Amino acid sequence: MAELVTLLLPLLFLGAARASEPDFTAGPGGPERFRIEGRAVVPGVRPQDWVGAARVLVEGEEHVGFVRTDGSFAVHDVPSGSYVVEVVSPAYRFEPLRVDITSKGKMRARFVNYIKTSEVVRLPYPLQMKSSGPQSYFIKRETWGWTDFLMNPMVMMMVLPLLIFVLLPKVVNTSDPEMRREMEQSMSMLNSSPELPDVSEFVTQFFTSKSSSKSSSSSKVSKSGPGKRR
Repeated sequence: MAELVTLLLPLLFLGAARASEPDFTAGPGGPERFRIEGRAVVPGVRPQDWVGAARVLVEGEEHVGFVRTDGSFAVHDVPSGSYVVEVVSPAYRFEPLRVDITSKGKMRARFVNYIKTSEVVRLPYPLQMKSSGPQSYFIKRETWGWTDFLMNPMVMMMVLPLLIFVLLPKVVNTSDPEMRREMEQSMSMLNSSPELPDVSEFVTQFFTSKSSSKSSSSSKVSKSGPGKRR
């Protein structure tokens, strides 16, 4: 009796394992399976040079296919639904496409649009997948330029006030006392910290030195003028 039990136990386990395996064949009442076909092309490169490492993935790795030596591919046993098809290659980059399969086997190819999913831009079927270029695994190192130096905030904070002090006297009439008074008041409002030097005083000294140099030069010209007449 014990020998009979030992002989029957492996058969029982084998039958349970077979019962638990999913049935991928389309039976009389099971879902019908279809085939997604297409062609992958890399401009200027022979298919034999890159198809060996390429794979066709349907909805991630739910269904996997291979690229033939002529660039064509076919993924079998795909049920009806909407799938994202992409060609994965370590050397070249391909844009994914979406394929919609009806229950009757009608195929519709379109661009993948994750933002506007309702927008449909149809493509010809069988799929024609063209490489957009080689894969880029590295980020290009940034180079230093003069624009980086000039657009530095610290440089701009030093250069802009200097330009203001140089160009402002040429634009504004500094000999006008009212204008000078308004500028001193605005500068004094900016100088809120007592530890910093008084900006209004600096502006006053700057404009006073300008006006005094102008007056001295005009007086020298007036004195030299009568001497020449004599």
